[in-house]
Amino acid sequence: MKKTYRAAAAIACAALFAGCNNMKSIKQLPYPETERGEVVDNYFGTEVADPYRWLEDDNSEATAAWVQAQNAVTQDYLSQIPFRNAIRERLTQLWNYPKESAPSKHGDWYYYSYNDGLQNQSVLYRTKTLGEPGEVFLDPNTLSDDGTVALSDISFSKDGRYCAYATAASGSDWVEIRVTDTESMTQTADRIEWVKFSGAVWAPDSKGFYYSAYDAPKAGVYSSQNQFQKVYYHKLGDPQSADRLVYTDPQHPLRYFHAWPSDDGKWLFIIGSEGTSGTEILYRKVSDKSFRTLLAGFDYDYDIVDCKDDRLYYITNRDASNYALRRLTLGASEPETVIPEQEFLLSGVGTAGGYLFASYLKDAQSKIFQYDYDGKLLREVELPAIGSVGGFDGKEGDTELYYTLSNYTSPATSYRYDIASGASTLHKAPQVDFDPERFVTEQIFYTSKDGTRVPMFVTHRRDMKLDGQNPCYLYAYGGFQINLTPGFNPSALMFVEQGGIYCVANLRGGSEYGEAWHKAGMLANKQNVFDDFIAAAEYLVANRYTSTDKLAIAGGSNGGLLIGACEVQRPDLYAVCLPAVGVLDMLRYHKFTIGWGWAVEYGSSDDEEQFAYIYKYSPLHNLREGAKYPATLVTTGDHDDRVVPAHSFKFTAQMQHCQAGEAPVLIRVETNAGHGAGKPTSKRIDEAADTYAFLFQNIGVPYVAGKR
Repeated sequence: MKKTYRAAAAIACAALFAGCNNMKSIKQLPYPETERGEVVDNYFGTEVADPYRWLEDDNSEATAAWVQAQNAVTQDYLSQIPFRNAIRERLTQLWNYPKESAPSKHGDWYYYSYNDGLQNQSVLYRTKTLGEPGEVFLDPNTLSDDGTVALSDISFSKDGRYCAYATAASGSDWVEIRVTDTESMTQTADRIEWVKFSGAVWAPDSKGFYYSAYDAPKAGVYSSQNQFQKVYYHKLGDPQSADRLVYTDPQHPLRYFHAWPSDDGKWLFIIGSEGTSGTEILYRKVSDKSFRTLLAGFDYDYDIVDCKDDRLYYITNRDASNYALRRLTLGASEPETVIPEQEFLLSGVGTAGGYLFASYLKDAQSKIFQYDYDGKLLREVELPAIGSVGGFDGKEGDTELYYTLSNYTSPATSYRYDIASGASTLHKAPQVDFDPERFVTEQIFYTSKDGTRVPMFVTHRRDMKLDGQNPCYLYAYGGFQINLTPGFNPSALMFVEQGGIYCVANLRGGSEYGEAWHKAGMLANKQNVFDDFIAAAEYLVANRYTSTDKLAIAGGSNGGLLIGACEVQRPDLYAVCLPAVGVLDMLRYHKFTIGWGWAVEYGSSDDEEQFAYIYKYSPLHNLREGAKYPATLVTTGDHDDRVVPAHSFKFTAQMQHCQAGEAPVLIRVETNAGHGAGKPTSKRIDEAADTYAFLFQNIGVPYVAGKR
């Protein structure tokens, strides 16, 4: 690719501002000149130009030079913001508190993760007696010099003798599985490569495990399309080359497959899916050779809970938009309902101590109910506070379990639950450097364009005034059945300390109100998601929470698509837009890595009807020359192999080309980082400091050090 842009070293930004009193007088930046190619695609008679197609090649020298040049401009801009370092210092203080997970017992040991505050990766500890100091079992910080190798999955054999753990490097979705002998504390020779979207699922006899993997890619490790996922069984001590192929489907290369063995060792299930929703379940006796279809796909979701006495327990949205728990005797034809559909969402069911624990979401807040296996309600669990709950899963013989609860003003706190009495007692509460009583979260409801009632969490200082002058950060996701529930975020707290308002909207496309809520925001209904978000912004302005020149919007991945689409559709409504690792080229997303799996959510440009509605909102393709766009900071990672960085590259280049206003359009490309999972603490703090420095700078409100 011919290089026609300036070398990074030749790019220099003149003094952008003299100080805080001149914050909004920044002139247009000297962006790198990005070559515009002549590529044009024809979609069912519609010609669509793609001038930056060359930026899809993440292995080319031209792309690498472009990234270097863009990062030089961005870092020069950010370095001149006078309060950037003060933001980083406060974020470091807020991040720096001990974080400890709820413990879980395997064999004779309780295992839990612990981070002393600023460790890049949390460490796995263990102890035989809770309350006594634990010993280090696995420290991922020793696996790399910069903390970029992370644990993505941990799985213990049924007897607790072995621990299989999956590690990911530089944020990649590719993982490697290794095994540790918990008795000798030594690593075995077992090593499994080219695993993606899978961990180890142990067989009940603890002699081996199932996993899902792809063939090693021949080229384009981080961008080439992944096809033909296969399920294997690995026997401990054998090389990967000797692993037994359990299931493959050569007729359907674009499907996911995962194994699920019953605890009694009698049955083996394969869960298949064509994307991010809709599943199919196959089964066979372990002693048989071929699988049969048990629950045919892919119109509904089936999530296995347990298999007991030859009866499969599963939750499903078939004939139950809010999901129900059903039971199917293997070999019988009709399932029976154990827990019927309720008025609010059944988000999951765990098992422990011979009971079922049903997790519900009511207006995006957790509720837990304890049932027996015949669906008899024992009690609603009395939770210590309102928020998001994790846990309520264990083993058949457990008499207790441990769970966590968090919300916007309280980090995850762990509790012990007595299964017989239903009593919760505090296990571990983190100590943090702020007073939570000075902040409050309210849940409000607003009306979207078509009259739909949409909830939104709003967190702010108790002394906030509705005068229209408050900085506001509006975040959402809106897709893939993902529910946004209350959770603690040090960056958000820093923003609220400064008098900002942190808002999270629960848009259609998630499943906060069941599958009907999800379907109302997918495929041809995707515009509803953008309308919900725009309505949230309009509500905040109309009700004087903020104003258009103080409003920032943010989202990542599918949420990055949300921000890109809303910025393009309503550039007048926001001051700052922060699309992170976004799906921004809706016509070509399915051609990379596992993007094909999102077609069940978005549709595909390969289909004429679906192309028509995708093209109408695709952020990249709806940017217009001569338009005035808000200040925009696009963020991505160079190792993102889920939403490849080409989305962000092309969107940035096109917006820089189109921008007629003075607001900056910048991209921040993190090195040795992926889609977000496993990102080391140091990189998270650096990215948050840069993002919020950009935000405060472009709403004309300086960060004030020491303000609490």
